[in-house]
Amino acid sequence: MADSRRSVGRMLGVFLRDAVIIVAAALVVSFLIKTFLIRSFFIPTDSMDSTLIRDDRIIVSQLHGGPLELSRGDVIVFVDPGGWLSIQSGVSENDPLTRLLDGLSVFVGLSGPDDNEHLVKRLIGLPGDTVVCCDALGAMSINGVPLAEPYVSLPEGVTKVSSNDFEVVVPDGALWVMGDNRYNSADSRRNMDKPGGGFVPLENVVGRAIVISWPQERWTWLSNYPETFIGVTLKEAVPFLE
Repeated sequence: MADSRRSVGRMLGVFLRDAVIIVAAALVVSFLIKTFLIRSFFIPTDSMDSTLIRDDRIIVSQLHGGPLELSRGDVIVFVDPGGWLSIQSGVSENDPLTRLLDGLSVFVGLSGPDDNEHLVKRLIGLPGDTVVCCDALGAMSINGVPLAEPYVSLPEGVTKVSSNDFEVVVPDGALWVMGDNRYNSADSRRNMDKPGGGFVPLENVVGRAIVISWPQERWTWLSNYPETFIGVTLKEAVPFLE
């Protein structure tokens, strides 16, 4: 009987040891995934409609820079450069299922409690680009090349891709970003009066959105539409002054 109890005790000890190792390994893996590879974010507004709609969840690759450079057309996630979120309207109230997914995502390390301090927009201008809108046909151009933008959502009957005209030269170390829902997006255009001039510092970029992961029926890879930017050449950037 004593031997049987000792045997059960040893088995229980082995089980508990293995369980601790498995949990610790899972936490380490989730930490490494979050820190170096991918992260999950949800979409709280309509600013990227119809590419991303309210309450979509996206997976973001954090391997930008180095071998995987950012490109025009990428959908990127970035930390608020300062005051952008104060003019963002229509923030979604999450349903119970979304709140549950958020909690699980935070628990395993794929997202964080600071996710509401981030924004999602499409990268339009790289350092050195001259971005101008709009020409006589209502199109935007980069470095003199007019763009056909299939991802843009406009009000019915409207052909002008921006509600306001602008001309900017993107400084070194910064980006120009715009929402696909051009008439309902607090993007670079809406923040030109801020200290950064509406530009997003490269250091604020968390990563590039690669896929819609939830809800299931919305699952799709996100394109950066390389054909839209064919012929756009890179120019020398000006210094970025905060």
